[in-house]
Amino acid sequence: MLPDFLQTNRKENFISKRRRWLMNLYPMFFGTGGKIIFWSSDHQELHVILKRNIWTYNLVGTIFGGSMFAAADPFYMVMFHCILGKEFVVWDKSASIRFRKPARKKMYLKFEITDTIITDVKEQVALKGSTELTLLLQWKDSDGIVYAEIERLIYIADKKYYEQRKGETQAVKLRS
Repeated sequence: MLPDFLQTNRKENFISKRRRWLMNLYPMFFGTGGKIIFWSSDHQELHVILKRNIWTYNLVGTIFGGSMFAAADPFYMVMFHCILGKEFVVWDKSASIRFRKPARKKMYLKFEITDTIITDVKEQVALKGSTELTLLLQWKDSDGIVYAEIERLIYIADKKYYEQRKGETQAVKLRS
């Protein structure tokens, strides 16, 4: 049974189930030891589970911090890309992790992008051409105990703005 903090009203559909299944088979994600257990059809919510096993435990028998960090890596960027579409450029800009306590049991991670966040991002991009957004994630066990916190900085820009800025940067490099 899933912990209370993973309960949701959102649903999966065939496309999101297929995307979840394919991503779980993708070698770069599979190697982290993480597994996507839910990906909403609107791309606004995603759940990952990480268990202690042969792929994830370290020298002292706890879950390797690199597995926690890597299993949380690509999803906000992918989710925003799916939500915003091809008219936007989305990049992970930076990330940091803070370990709270050693993990020896299964943990869960919930990615969620609310309608308010989407509206704010679109407004900021319309106003300035680009924006940066800091989002916090927490690896928790089924009792809600936090084992690690990950802070991710996401860059989002209008594609035309991004191409223009990229062109200006390239031109400066060529002149130097």
